[in-house]
Amino acid sequence: MDRIKVGFLPLYLALYDQTDPQVRPIIDSFSQKVCCHLRDLDLDVTAVPVCRISEEFENAVDLFVEADVCAVITLHLAYSPSLECIDALSRLNVPIIIMDTTPDYSFDQNTHIDAIMYNHGIHGVQDMCSLLKRRNKTYFVEAGHIDHSDILERIHGLCKSAYAAIRFKTARVGLVGRPFVGMGDFQVSEQVLAAQIGMKVVPYSILDTQKHEGYITQDAIEQGMLVDMASYSITQTNDYLHRQSVKAGLLIRKWIEDEKLTALSVNFLDMDEKTGLDAMPVLEIDKGMSMGIGYAGEGDVLTAGLYGALYAINSQITFTEMFCPDWKGQTIFLSHMAEVNPSILADKPTMEYLPFPYTKTCDPAVLYGCYQPGTAVLVNLAPVSDTKFRLILIRGKINETGTPDALKKSVHGWFSPECRVEDLLKTYSEVGGTHHLVLLYGAVLEHLIHFGQMMSFEIHII
Repeated sequence: MDRIKVGFLPLYLALYDQTDPQVRPIIDSFSQKVCCHLRDLDLDVTAVPVCRISEEFENAVDLFVEADVCAVITLHLAYSPSLECIDALSRLNVPIIIMDTTPDYSFDQNTHIDAIMYNHGIHGVQDMCSLLKRRNKTYFVEAGHIDHSDILERIHGLCKSAYAAIRFKTARVGLVGRPFVGMGDFQVSEQVLAAQIGMKVVPYSILDTQKHEGYITQDAIEQGMLVDMASYSITQTNDYLHRQSVKAGLLIRKWIEDEKLTALSVNFLDMDEKTGLDAMPVLEIDKGMSMGIGYAGEGDVLTAGLYGALYAINSQITFTEMFCPDWKGQTIFLSHMAEVNPSILADKPTMEYLPFPYTKTCDPAVLYGCYQPGTAVLVNLAPVSDTKFRLILIRGKINETGTPDALKKSVHGWFSPECRVEDLLKTYSEVGGTHHLVLLYGAVLEHLIHFGQMMSFEIHII
């Protein structure tokens, strides 16, 4: 994944350069220190000189727009009057992340009076934020000492959320086949997706198969098969079926590359003459999910695009569905036909061949395994109307468990919510959650909330 591009905007007061020019070298040194810390987070930082007057702020915003940053981080080096910066900042279409920090960790009765000049930026933050709120701008404030708090970690989290929002707003989602007929909960028109989110849907057809077949050599297929045999536990061998699965996957991979897709959805019922694929490309879907190509089943481009965006927050992510409640054990059994990000499985994935009676294509190679245990959040994006989406976040964990023999030939995991299963299922359907979800590992709830705020989604936490 590309490094996250951010802008760094240090603010200061022109009057101080006239009355106290000896302060400026110390101010500049602190600004450079903070900028270096941001770069140490592996951010691609576009930094501008210290800004004091409106013209300088306008030039800075022009540079940020040209650099295509996904967020702008501000640092008040002292008080800076808000009317100098507010018009320029109001032109930004990305989140503003306000870093409220100072050079000195302690400021008490023993502090020298000169230190006031280096540590009084907090009321400049208050002045600016008041106007940002009045201008209805999206901004976030993180406060704490640069060396004695986790402010840099929090800033980094916000940057990942901002990058996820940009990925969603610019998503290009491939659609193989049509959305599953009659499956209405996730279906949103391409026009609404473009207008309300910004994502574009790219359809696949037999013409794409014909266009790319010439690029798929026998050597490439053989190499793909060797990689699979080294990467997965092979319980049954079938050279023909494996070959067809790898070929179908390479066709999809070439299409993804050519169309610069960030995600895709495949309707397994359309694996026929309309697509020209000889097998459902499950293996390639799984490989793509592990590398940040979003996915959701049955033609659900909305959830596929969401997956592709949230990969920026944590690569330990997979597409899933709530399949069965375990009332006794107070868990939800998660699964899907065979699609899974193999990097979230507890053990080495098992490769088998899925009986495929749905179309005349051959049985595809698939991966099976049990989800690894850990803290996690189930994420759903529910259409509420043509202009409103609800981001539903369910806190819990994936339980550590052995794999019973009866479930070995499946993708599966047990999610333990923080509330009772009865309450989860009741609330989830009352707020309109769809049956397709994204499972995201880690303590990522706050990052997901920030993402939802940046996307202007309604947020509901269960």
